[in-house]
Amino acid sequence: MTVTTFADGTEARFAVARQVADAVLFEGYVLYPYRASAAKNRLRWQFGVLVPPGWGADSEEHDFQHTECLMEPRAGATLALELRFLHAQRRTVQRSRPDGGFEDVPELHLEDRVLVPWDEGTEERVEVVAAVDELTGDGVTVPFTRPAREETEPVLDPDGRPLGRLVRRCEEISGVVRLSARELDGPYRVMRLTAIVENTTPWSPPDDGTAGRDAALPRSLVAAHVLMCLGSGSFLSMTDPPEWAKGAVASCRNLHTWPVLAGEPGRADLVLSSPIILEDHPAIAPESPGALYDATEIDEILALRTAALTDEEKREARGTDARAAAVIELADSMPPEVLERLHGAVRSLRDVTGPEPSAALSAPLQAAPAMPDPYGVEPPETPWWDPASDAGFDPAHDRVVVDGRSLGAGSRVLLRPGLRRSDAQDLFLQGRSARVEAVLHDVDGQVHLAVTVEGDPGADIRREQGRFLYFQPDEVSPLEDA
Repeated sequence: MTVTTFADGTEARFAVARQVADAVLFEGYVLYPYRASAAKNRLRWQFGVLVPPGWGADSEEHDFQHTECLMEPRAGATLALELRFLHAQRRTVQRSRPDGGFEDVPELHLEDRVLVPWDEGTEERVEVVAAVDELTGDGVTVPFTRPAREETEPVLDPDGRPLGRLVRRCEEISGVVRLSARELDGPYRVMRLTAIVENTTPWSPPDDGTAGRDAALPRSLVAAHVLMCLGSGSFLSMTDPPEWAKGAVASCRNLHTWPVLAGEPGRADLVLSSPIILEDHPAIAPESPGALYDATEIDEILALRTAALTDEEKREARGTDARAAAVIELADSMPPEVLERLHGAVRSLRDVTGPEPSAALSAPLQAAPAMPDPYGVEPPETPWWDPASDAGFDPAHDRVVVDGRSLGAGSRVLLRPGLRRSDAQDLFLQGRSARVEAVLHDVDGQVHLAVTVEGDPGADIRREQGRFLYFQPDEVSPLEDA
């Protein structure tokens, strides 16, 4: 087993997956309106926080993540693992004193920003490469440590005169990565891979109860997640496994994390185990122009609201964090055509039985060939989401074919409600005759008959108000028209 820098091929595979992993790493890092003074930015970091074991015993947060997934490695395969997390560093703001010293202050005003105390997050990585054969039995254990450190950064005015400084302090943290694998019984060579990440930092809060969560965060692994890549072989999807592997997948234990296939669609040699549940092969929307760091972000809304902040609010946001400052600059400089792209994108609108569009995502969507309609209804040439599709329907004149008979407005039918989708009121209408008032289509391509029941004294009022009963074609039988 070695702890080393990845080979070029593996590094390239990880680079693709990091585009999504970065979103996990910085999910909720700083929330709109991107100011430290905002109430929702005072309780930081909610995902994947592995606290010191001395703190976790008295809290609902955990000091470990446990991942299990299935893999089919080839002979002589290697496994590369990358643990990524944020190391919180506490930033204080100090002002210069006349005697040459410094004093802590709650804020320091500059021309373009207001500097305030803040906890920044610095990215940390632990890289492990091991032969799969080494993972059997007791597996391998890789301890790691990140030392405490302190850095200072001078703060100068536009003329270069010192105004103060920023002091950044990191606490020491330590942890361990444990990797093991076991071959499962069966006709296929499938192995259960186990990856455990633990925070082993030897720190405990004082007995007087004065240390809260803020004291534990600088000694925690924040937004911790794992990328794993097989040199040769493949992983099985934990979300949609093949039928023969469903039992083995169900027996896997995943605690405080969930593994999904990552990287390019069609490949299965890379897994992202994330504290946020994702689908297989997650991807960043191509329309998104940059990271906004806001949990459950909606690009268009955030971009518009960020651009609408006052100048003073933007000054504080710029002084809160470098990433928050980048969001402000992005919102202020976003061209109209880029903002327009954020308004919405429609993907994968096709009949499920049709072929995949051959064009790239950036090309216009192509309509897939539709299956023949069992009721003789011609599908419109435009999809339902196109406003022009409304022109293809005429409820008063459209027809459907039921039992070889063409039915439309004015036709008489016998009601035979289906048990699978009827309520009690429909069942009372079993065997009653009704008149078809309109033929309607929903967005899923289903056909519905709007009817009034014959003999209903309120039928004329219902017809005038457009309040009908609705049945599908297989719930009626044609009758002779009056």
